[in-house]
Order: sequence, then C-alpha cells, then structure tokens
Amino acid sequence: MSEGASARYDSIASDSEVSDRTVLITGGAGFVGSHLAEALVADNEVRILDNLSGGARAHVPTGADLVEGDVRDTETLADAMAGVDLVFHEAALVSVEESVADPPKSNRINAAATVDLLEAARKEDARVVLASSAAIYGHPDSVPVAEGDSKDPTSPYGIDKLALDHYARRYHDLYGLETVPLRYFNVYGPRQNPEYSAVVNVFFQQAADGGPLTVEGDGEQTRDFVHVRDVVQANLLAATTDRVGEPFNVGTGHSVTVNELAETVVEVTNSEAEITHVETRPGDIRHSEADISTAREELGYEPTISLADGLRTLAAVKGLR
Repeated sequence: MSEGASARYDSIASDSEVSDRTVLITGGAGFVGSHLAEALVADNEVRILDNLSGGARAHVPTGADLVEGDVRDTETLADAMAGVDLVFHEAALVSVEESVADPPKSNRINAAATVDLLEAARKEDARVVLASSAAIYGHPDSVPVAEGDSKDPTSPYGIDKLALDHYARRYHDLYGLETVPLRYFNVYGPRQNPEYSAVVNVFFQQAADGGPLTVEGDGEQTRDFVHVRDVVQANLLAATTDRVGEPFNVGTGHSVTVNELAETVVEVTNSEAEITHVETRPGDIRHSEADISTAREELGYEPTISLADGLRTLAAVKGLR
C-alpha cells in the first residue's frame, strides 16, 4: 500500500474498532473491496478472495493475501473462509445490463454464492457485512427512501440483491449468525470499473475526450452519489455494531440531478465539453435518495465527502485537473 493510500484511510482506521482480526474480503481486488482492504490491512490479517474478472491484482494492498478464485467455487470459498473472524462480502456481478442479458449468471454470483458464503460463515462463527443495493427498492413511492419502504426491483440484479438482503437477515434470525446488509446507493470514486458504465465514469471519460457529455432524457432524474471512502466508513461501523440482523442504507441523504452532476464534472475537469441530451434509457428510475437516519442513529455513520469535493479529487486522480 502506498504512503498516499495509507494517509487516505488514517482517519477512518483510527476511529475503527476493527483490529487484530482475521478478515476475508470477497471481491477485495475490486472497487469497494480494495478500499476496504487498504483501511484494514495495517491492523488486521487481511485475506482477499477475487477471480480478478472485475478487479486487478494491482489493487491488492501490500500485506494482504490474495486467494485467486471464484466465490461460486464452494471448495475455494471454504478454504478462503477457514479461520476468519469477519467477512466483507463485496463480490458481485454489478452490471444491471449484464444481469438482464444473463439472469442465471447474475443469480449464481449475487444470490446463490451468498447462501454458500453464509453457510461457510456459520461454520466459522464469523460476522458477515454484505453489500446490498438501492436497486432493491425499484421505483420508490417517494424520496428519501427508508429501509422499511416498499421494494420492487426492476432488474435481475435488483432481485438478486434483495434475495441477498433477505438471506442475510434470516440467517441472523434463524441461526444467530451476525450479519449486516448495507444498501449502497450510487457509489463513486477511484478504481471503479469503467466497463460497467456508471454515470460518473462515463462523464469523466467524455470530458477527457472533449465531449459532449451525454445526459439521458431531460437530466432531471436524481441520484444520491456517495464516495467510496464513506462506504468504507459504513462497513467498518457495521463490523462492530450491536445492531446485527438489520439493514442500513448507505448514501449521503442528499441527491442531485444528472444535469447538475454533468455540470460539476465539466467544472472540476476544466473542460469546455458541451452537455447534450439523448433518449431516456428504458426502465430508468426517476428519483433516488437515501434516508440515512437509521444508519446515523444506530451505526454512528456520517458521510464526510461532498459530491463536489469527491469529484474534484477524482478528477485529480484521473489527471483531469
């Protein structure tokens, strides 16, 4: 881990009670997982299970052990789980479009493998913090969205994440396994896989290419963009909370329009790119914003990075400032 990477997580790690643990991070060479590994590796034995299909070996911090393998392989999973105290389950097929194209693959990775992981965790008596998703809510009746609001996912990905969420809570209720599902909203930050076309990445790439930035529809749809560093904070809090068996939204509690996002990207990249509008993507959710009051009250979670600051930092990482 570089000195700069270490510095980024000093303040989070110093407030964390996660130390002297044997920790497994599935998908730990990927986006959120690699940032978690950086935050944990100085004070814990960190093990990473990743097949490197969406992550990279270069993202594994010095001091962490990489088990190269697939979370769907039960023998590999059992070996990676042996002797662990704490699991962060980040491995997933994160592309909504790919889940629509291949629902069985999405189900095997996002739902079925989660059941195998929870079974393995029962044998090890290990706490499991799981990456759920705001996609489980579908088109919300109103915003902000609270954990108890209706859930009607619009894609196989969302359905699979809802199954993961339910399994996590039922494993606590039925077997006493300590589980905490975290429902991520729109996460952004360094190392996000550009192949999955998250809108922040798309806009940065379009700005780098000189534009235009293409906004789908009228651009007045809203999203709650949360920086990966704040997602790490939520995971570390979930690792030590007494409030197990409960789900928590992880966002900022604020939303912006896609138009505003595009304008901010143009500003932070000092770009002269134009912003244009294209057809709306079928099934696109109109409004999304997290109610994070439960995470604030029960976990002590408090987002620390504004969208403008997060985008400015990301522009610098990408060499666009």
